[in-house]
Amino acid sequence: MHSQLCERSLGIFSKLLLISIGFFSSQSVLADEGGVPFWMSGQYASMAAVPSQPGWSLVLMPYIYSGSADKSKNFQHGQSINAGLSARESIFLFQLGYSAEEKILGGQPYVGIGWGPGSNTTTAFASVSSVNTEFNKANSVTGSTDIYPLASLAWNKGNNNFMTYVTGDIPVGTYSSTSLSSIGIGHAAMDAGGGYTYLNNTTGLEFSSVVGATYNWMNNQTNYKNGIDSHLDWSLSQFVSQNWQVGIAGYVYYQLTADSGSGDRVGAFKSQVAAIGPQIGYLFNIGKKQAYINLRAYKEFWAQNRVEGYAMISTISIPLGK
Repeated sequence: MHSQLCERSLGIFSKLLLISIGFFSSQSVLADEGGVPFWMSGQYASMAAVPSQPGWSLVLMPYIYSGSADKSKNFQHGQSINAGLSARESIFLFQLGYSAEEKILGGQPYVGIGWGPGSNTTTAFASVSSVNTEFNKANSVTGSTDIYPLASLAWNKGNNNFMTYVTGDIPVGTYSSTSLSSIGIGHAAMDAGGGYTYLNNTTGLEFSSVVGATYNWMNNQTNYKNGIDSHLDWSLSQFVSQNWQVGIAGYVYYQLTADSGSGDRVGAFKSQVAAIGPQIGYLFNIGKKQAYINLRAYKEFWAQNRVEGYAMISTISIPLGK
């Protein structure tokens, strides 16, 4: 039963996934300048490195985050220094992707582009600028993310799957250097890395991990340059039936080099955070086509120079045909 289940599952996931990496870069999970990174931790989970089959696909990702930092923690945004931050964000991301039939270096190529609408509310107990000091300052914004292109290659060798990717940030989203709340990050970025998925075709056991690093260009509106960031997303799950999968997922985010630039007023400001939580996956049909939904929730800990809180992410993978 497990063998048939896993073979079927691998075939389905091969058609539905790569769970795309390039566009999932929500900005409320704070790090770097004002605590805002390019990478949205937790965007990868089960079957992260399984090759996709040729054709078009659509990935949807609703994302909700809520977090805070106490009054002793200072965050810079533009010309203001802010203490006692709290942030709430909701984003609905879309990625349209295509896998070509021709292999490259024996791997399955994939290209995609992503974008999404969203809203962000950020408050600060105190916000100090060269002009004045405000207490209980709050900003809310509704708009869109930056644009996130992606290219990847993935290989399958029995129970083992491997993937490499490059992605980036085209800074066209909703951003203001004078507002506490933004959805875009205000600068270009490039991220590259690789992933691995183990799927045991006998037991139904699955493990995935993706590791990468982000290079950030200068934010010309603030003359602030984020340091190089590293990140790890991981997942451990078990297929318990032909449709259901349960497990845990987590992430680690660690800034490797210091922030810089003439606009940097807080020094190195290296950040870090980790998280863990449950996940559940379900296979279902849309007409004659099979689709997949994965829901996971994270509780953060080990935070430094960023807010700490909770995130909920749902990934919905839909095949669109060749």
